[in-house]
Parts: sequence; structure tokens; C-alpha cells
Amino acid sequence: MDERFLKPYNANETEPRIYKRWEESGLFNPDTPKSLQPSGKTFSIVLPPPNVTGTLHTGHAIMLAIEDAMVRYHRMRGDKTLWLPGTDSAAIATQSKVESEIYKKEKKTRHDIGREDLLRRIDAFTKQSHDTITGQIKAMGSSVDWSREAYTLDEKRTNAVMTAFVRMYRDGLIYRGDRIVNWDPNMQTTVSDEEIEYIEETTPFYYLKYGPFIIGTARPETKFGDKYVVMHPDDLRYQQYKQGDTIDVEWINGTITATIIKDTAIDMEFGTGVMTITPWHDLTDFDIAERHGLDKEQIIDERGLLLPIAGEFSGQHIKKARKDIVEKLKQKGLVEKIDEKYVHRIAISSRGGGTIEPQIKRQWWLGVDREFTITHSELSTIPSGSKTTMKKILRSVLETKDVQIVPDRFEKVYLHWVDTLRDWCLSRQLWFGHRIPVWYKADEIRVQAESPGLDWQQDPDTLDTWFSSGLWTFSTLGWPEKTDDLKTYHPTSVLETGYDILFFWIIRMIEMSAFHTGQVPFRYVYLHGLVRDSKGRKMSKSLGNIVDPLDMIAKYGADALRMALIVGNPPGNDISLAEEKIKSYKLFANKVWNASRFVLMQIGKLDASLKPEIVEADQRHIAAFNELIQDITKEMEEKHYYLAAEKLYHHFWHTFADVILEESKPIFTGTDEKASLSRMWVLRTMLTAYLSMLHPFMPFITEEIWFLVGHTHSFLMTESWPTKIS
Repeated sequence: MDERFLKPYNANETEPRIYKRWEESGLFNPDTPKSLQPSGKTFSIVLPPPNVTGTLHTGHAIMLAIEDAMVRYHRMRGDKTLWLPGTDSAAIATQSKVESEIYKKEKKTRHDIGREDLLRRIDAFTKQSHDTITGQIKAMGSSVDWSREAYTLDEKRTNAVMTAFVRMYRDGLIYRGDRIVNWDPNMQTTVSDEEIEYIEETTPFYYLKYGPFIIGTARPETKFGDKYVVMHPDDLRYQQYKQGDTIDVEWINGTITATIIKDTAIDMEFGTGVMTITPWHDLTDFDIAERHGLDKEQIIDERGLLLPIAGEFSGQHIKKARKDIVEKLKQKGLVEKIDEKYVHRIAISSRGGGTIEPQIKRQWWLGVDREFTITHSELSTIPSGSKTTMKKILRSVLETKDVQIVPDRFEKVYLHWVDTLRDWCLSRQLWFGHRIPVWYKADEIRVQAESPGLDWQQDPDTLDTWFSSGLWTFSTLGWPEKTDDLKTYHPTSVLETGYDILFFWIIRMIEMSAFHTGQVPFRYVYLHGLVRDSKGRKMSKSLGNIVDPLDMIAKYGADALRMALIVGNPPGNDISLAEEKIKSYKLFANKVWNASRFVLMQIGKLDASLKPEIVEADQRHIAAFNELIQDITKEMEEKHYYLAAEKLYHHFWHTFADVILEESKPIFTGTDEKASLSRMWVLRTMLTAYLSMLHPFMPFITEEIWFLVGHTHSFLMTESWPTKIS
């Protein structure tokens, strides 16, 4: 027996050594020859790329644990299995972090140091962050093919992004136009809906006299340009007013002429059923103005300062000006009442930290309702050569089951999101990211990847990082080139990710893949939930309840953390994670280690090449164990990883260790050699199968035991998944 088996299991010593052996073997690469007979099937999955801005958190850990369980299972089934890793530039998050550090240390902004210097500093930061992240991915035991690692800003992905933009522009999907955007005054850029957090705020709500009407607002500082009063066409209270009627009303800076607008977007039950609109600074108001062809006036500039339309308040910041504006309204007798405890949600930029101020800006957009001809299509109900739209594709792939979502209750949410989907703002006023491939000279515009010449100036904006992320399943496989990888592994088998980005990333990936490849990007979407503490609270620094996965690995081992993240974690549900749970699976790892040592000590004199006669008691154990193998295999095929792991845990501990091993002790100390040889064979065979089935969940300890029991020239990672013992 190997001397290491005589000592307690040491995860800190074992796990880095085992991972190094895996890497050196090259077996994470599906092109590496191995002993398994291939099944003729492929299994592929792309790693949702972590942002190069920080360190591994529990959301990443749960993703890695589940995906590695999928990958190791399919590899052992003989499938040609690829798990492709990569990292995301996360442009706005990365630039925000670096800018913040520069200002903290040097009191300089990006404009002080210039674009070139900022990009140089960001590059250094991302390289360091990348190395940290890849080390953490390895610490989790992730069997990704590092030879195919990608980065959203590397040369190949950049070529894919440029190609995609130009093609979509030429087909009329991408256009330039003036529409309302989410504007971050701190970062001075547009941000996507994905980069917004909503927080509740208690603020005064003002009821103001607007001629014969009472209107309500939480933002009187935006009301200087309000010259339209809107009501529902079916509201009987205001039937005397007709569309287009005008009235003169006294307002903040004097008398204005207001126009009556009838629109069904008005909620008759809210307030008085009448509202004025500020089309430049509110999405709903903008839509009403678009439908009726109304004027749009800017009230607040990009820094949050009031413009000259505000009269005496011009140049003041909106937060500071509000009190004085309300005081003036009171002096003019225009304040009906004030509700001091109005609770509403405000939008905050999750990266820049600024309160989002909607603005109408000229940007680049992808039109989700614009028709285009899909030249090549493998989609079930959209044939090649037909005209379609992004919205039609997004609905079709779900209804035809070209894409399936697990759990399926999220399909309704997905379809609701598709129905309300708006055109996608692609441009960002950032310096870090893929520069928009548009060139200007006087009144000329050219859309192409390379500069047309010295006199042409490139658009200063960069693309929304979700644009490159939307290409991820096929750009990582070599697109726009027609590579063997693309042919073999696309569409990918599964996308595993958190349900919180279902509507952002998944929808973008389906849009991009359908347009550029005629395929869905993946067959299944497996959604995991959020990780919460033992009391069900979201983890946060302020609550002091964060469970750091790297700390837990150092303390209990990656296998224990993986089991704690998978067991009791059905798809789509949030999971409570406490240190006690991780510790309990460390105890289970010890149980597996000690039970394996006991078996090895007993089977030393068993001839591995011969099968002894199996006694009746052991035949019953074999029959029951074969039922377990079938059950675990069924759970794995149905993607019930949480059930498979839990059943293995209970069966190994409470049946194999507590019952079978305990009843074996008197057999081995007795005189019945036939029963002893039979039990030796059964224990060895069952242990081998247990190690194989536990391997997707606890890869380190199972691989170590496999090596120590004599398999010094092979890897458990590439052994066949058990079907039955006999």
C-alpha cells in the first residue's frame, strides 16, 4: 500500500499536484488520443467568461462546479468533450475600476492622462487579473481545454466582432439614430440595462397645479420643458378635451401653451390620471412623443446640470436645484400638496455608481424589429432565404424547442422579455473595448474593419461588451473562418449560467448566432440560482456574510466546496451556503478516503485477473448496486446533478461504509475463504464504480485514490462510466 494512504487525506497537498498531472496529460483537450472508445457523440460547452476585474466569487464557483460535473460525466461516457475557457474584457467595469484607482492614487482623470496611457494601464491590469482568475479556475478543478482559451479582446475575437458589425450594418440591422439611452453622468457613457441596479428611495412626491389639472412628479427639476399634458382617451373625466387642443397655463418660468395628447399608455388609476411628459429624460415619455411626433427638449446636460431652458436655475446641479425649484413653485401657488414618504425605484449604474439620467443621444443601434434575409438557416421554422426579424427568431427557437430552458418555468419569463425587447444600443463612450468600425470624412461615412485612409477619422466610441459576448459560442470556435471546431462543436450542447442574466446574455447570443451561423448557439440553457447565506440573505460586504470560495478551498478542499454547491441545488433555485455545509463534505471526503484504505488493505491477496465465485449475499449487494448505477446514470442524463450527488453521498456513507464494510469485517477475520474472496471482489468492484460516479463531483480525491490503488499509468478522468457490475 502506498504510504500516502496511511496518512489522513490532505486536500491542500493533493489538489494542486493532481491538477498539474491533468494539465500535463493533455486530456482536457478532446483531440488528445486516449484509451476510451468514442461514443460517436460530441458534448461542448463554453465557459461563461469571467470579467477580468476581480477574483472568484460564489457565483463563479457554483458555475464551475456544475459545468465540470457535466463535462467530466460526458467525457467518461466516451463523448468527444470540449469545455472551452475564456475571459471577458467587461469594458465598462474594467475601465471604471482602473480609472477609480488612478484617481485615488494620482487625483487624475482619464482626460488628464489620455487614451493611449489609459489603455496601457488597463492592459497591465487585465493581464494581472487574468492570471489570478485562471489560477482560481484551476483551484476549482475545472477540466477546461486551456489550449483553446479565448479572450473577448484578443485578435481572433476582435476580427469576429468587426466582421459581425460590418455584416449586420450592410444587412440593415445596425443603424445610427437619436434615441433615449441610459446615461451614467459619472462615467460619461451610455450603459446597458444589464449594467443597471435598482434601489428603493423614499423621496417627496409633488402634486403640482398645471392649469386646470393636477399632475404628480418626484422630479420637479425635469419639468421646465413640459408643454404636453397627456390623458387616456377613455377617461370620462377629461372627455371635454380633444387631441391637439391647446391651453395656456402658468408654469415655473412663466406662461406656456400646453397641448392635449390622448394616449393609452396613461394609467387612469394613478393619481389624477393626467401627466405632463419630459420626452428627453424619460423612456415612457419618449415613446409617447415618438408616437405623436412631439417636440423633445433637453433639460439636463450630460453632467447633471440644468440647461438655459431652466432660466435662473441654469448651470445648477439637479440635486441641489430641486429645493429651490419647489420653493419657487410654492411662491407661485403651483404646489397642491407634497407626499413626503413616496417610495420608488431609482436606477443606478452598477459600474460607475452614478444615478442614471436618461438622455436622447445619437448612437449606434441594432434593430430587433428590422427585417433581414437569413441566407443560411438550420432553425426549425425559419427556412434559408426567408425574411425574418430578431424578435421572430427569439420567439421561434423556444417554441420549436430548438433551445430548451431548464427549468422550463423560465420560458414564460423569457418570452415576456422578448415581447418587450427594444432596439439594442451598441455604442459606449468608453476608451477600452472594441472600437466601432465606422469611419468619417466630412459628410462621408464608411463602415469597415480597416481605415479607408489617412484623412478618415474613426468613431471614438466602443461597442457594448455584450456585443462580443453575444458571439462567444462561435467566435471561440474560429468563426468567421469555417474551422473544424466550428463544424464539430457548434451548436454547443449546453449553456450553464445564472438565471439573473438569462434575458441579457442569452438573448444576445441567440440573436448573433442565428444571424451569423444560421444556428442556435446551444441546445439547452441550464440556469443556476444565486448563492445566499444560511439565513437566505444575499451575500454582501455590508452584511459581513460573504463566503469566499478560495478561503473555503484552502480550509476544506475544492471537492468539499463543489459538493456543498451542488447537493440541494436544483436548477433555477437560490442556494443557501454556510461554512458548516462545506465542512460536512470535508468529513465525507475523509470517509471516502478511509473506506478506500480499508478496502485496499483487505484485497491485497486478491488476484485481479480472476473472478472468484460470488456468494448469495454478495449477489444481492451486486443487484442493489446495479440499480444504483442505473439510477445515478438516469439522474445525470436528465441533468439532475444535485440529486445524483446527494444519492451517491448517502449511498456511499450509509450503505457502503456503514453496512457493507462493517459486515465485511467478520468475514475477513473468519475462516470461510470462499466468502472472503467473494467479498474482496465485490468491494474492489464497487469501490471502482463509486470512484467513477463520484469523480464528476469530487475529482481530486477520486483521482488520487485511483492512482494509489495501482492505476499509475491511467487517469480516472478518462475511464468509462460504469454501466453495471457482474
